[in-house]
Amino acid sequence: MIYIITGGAGYIGSHLTDYLVDKGEVIVIDDFSYGKYINEKALYEKIDLRRHNDLKIPKDSIIFHLAANPDVRTSMIDVEEHFERDVKVTLNVLEIARKNDAKKVIFASSSTVYGETDKIPTPENAELKPISNYGLYKLLGEQMVEYYSRVYGITGISVRLANVTGGRVSHGVIYDFVHKLLKNNKKLEILGNGKQKKSYVYISDTVEGFILLSEKVNRGYEVYNLGNEDWITVDEIAKIVEEEMNVSPEHIYIDSGDGRGWIGDVRFMLLDIKKIKELGWKPKYSSRDAVKQAVRDLLNGLRKN
Repeated sequence: MIYIITGGAGYIGSHLTDYLVDKGEVIVIDDFSYGKYINEKALYEKIDLRRHNDLKIPKDSIIFHLAANPDVRTSMIDVEEHFERDVKVTLNVLEIARKNDAKKVIFASSSTVYGETDKIPTPENAELKPISNYGLYKLLGEQMVEYYSRVYGITGISVRLANVTGGRVSHGVIYDFVHKLLKNNKKLEILGNGKQKKSYVYISDTVEGFILLSEKVNRGYEVYNLGNEDWITVDEIAKIVEEEMNVSPEHIYIDSGDGRGWIGDVRFMLLDIKKIKELGWKPKYSSRDAVKQAVRDLLNGLRKN
């Protein structure tokens, strides 16, 4: 089997690459603007997918499309840059799939497509009302994957991810807290009011979910939530980080309004994962355990460097 991984030098993509190199031929397409990871068993093509939709890939390839700008906060500021990386790149990847008769496209979408919903846990058929440009652009990506699946016969899968964390993570609240406390362990700046509550899924669970979906879904277009069965507050995350680092800082809250960490921040998120569980997937790590292990991964990685 031949696997194409866009964004394979980045966070989730690099872990997926590590898993798949022993399963088949892996071709990573990345411009190395965010991720720098290299697995010597994979073939790397340094390409800016914003500029190209005419790449040659083997027929019947399975494409995992993870290339994007992953920072929800900056999507509200760098609007055009995010549109290019989150929408135009997805269109170009789908054109590459169409022109080369790819077998499947598995698209890394996001729980942010739901916005702030009244349905908790949130099922796949809930209303989609994103409150950030990032969420909007992921929704546009889903719609394009559905269109290319329906019109061109490519099997399409949109995976709506909860917060993914673990080794090599390069952004998000855990990364933010660890690096802030390494600089100054006397105080911790917390965006929002600390009461935001969300689901976290560990990176190995995430990769296993992607692989299962790529094997089980073989026709048409499907949407799956991929997250955890529990959730955790920002204050609880801060406590875990502080315990792992053995520090007791003063907390300083910076509220962007209504307890949000930033404009476009979804304050409460817990996905309904019944649909993917029916296929045989279930997270091994709880949200709390995923956060704790991610802190340890980050600290171990920093010590090695």
